[in-house]
Amino acid sequence: MSTDLHSPYMTFSADQWAALRAYTPLSLTEADLEQLRGLNVALSLDEVARFFLPLSRLLNLYVGASQELYRASDTFLGRLPAKTPFVIGIAGSVAVGKSTTSRVLRQILARWPNHPRVELVTTDGFLYPNQVLQDKGLMDRKGFPESYDRRRLLRFLAEVKSGQAEVKAPVYNHLIYDVVPGAEVVVRQPDILIVEGLTVLQAGPTDHETSIFVSDFFDFSIYVDAAIEHIRDWYVERFFTLRETAFRDPRSYFHRYSDLSDSEAREIATDIWTRINEKNLLENILPTRERADLIVVKGADHTVTEVHLRRL
Repeated sequence: MSTDLHSPYMTFSADQWAALRAYTPLSLTEADLEQLRGLNVALSLDEVARFFLPLSRLLNLYVGASQELYRASDTFLGRLPAKTPFVIGIAGSVAVGKSTTSRVLRQILARWPNHPRVELVTTDGFLYPNQVLQDKGLMDRKGFPESYDRRRLLRFLAEVKSGQAEVKAPVYNHLIYDVVPGAEVVVRQPDILIVEGLTVLQAGPTDHETSIFVSDFFDFSIYVDAAIEHIRDWYVERFFTLRETAFRDPRSYFHRYSDLSDSEAREIATDIWTRINEKNLLENILPTRERADLIVVKGADHTVTEVHLRRL
């Protein structure tokens, strides 16, 4: 472990972080992991043990401390203890592996001995529908902060955090590349809620009526990081995989790309990455990295190389 006196973070090598697992048991099997891996994300049980189990142990301590704090506040106010979920935010670029990180973390946390209810919501559902984005001239800025219905997202988080019995979130379908009209996922008083999205750590201007940000509702936040050239390569690799799978479905928004040659696919994928996703990363996502409580740095093979834990 190293600590720069001028940095708010403690830095751990992958081996140093893995040693913090202590006696936390591995509750996932290879069959479980097969269901949780994302496209082109190489993730082994050994990697789960080395990164996710120390993180699980840390979060167990954080959740316990948070519950004690809420109980203390309720005691001070003279009211019955309320159930307040512990909210974890996970941010990072397109194709960096944050969705896989979120799914694996959810499963590990749900298998704690006390079997907490753990829910996962992605902010994709809070994107404006394609028709609205087209009307606003934002289709080429899908995933940028202005493409989200931020008021609806903030209202959702406020209702969940306040302990409402049922809170509904919209559903996004990646095949049709759009919000599904009328479809909703219901969150029912979870013990832990994971919120995954590109810009969930952003604290820049939103509108003239609120200075509340999505990250204000987080008890712990994680940023999944990697070198931009690695993320670009992963994005192109994923595009090639989708060309051979999901894009072949006639219902797919990207069905027109299913018959591209390798050279055409590489050219289009690289153009989309450079023109949209890398621009969003540099302008809106990467600047939020230092707001995270934990930064996990991945190497070219998706394995964790460093972990930075906020100390200040």
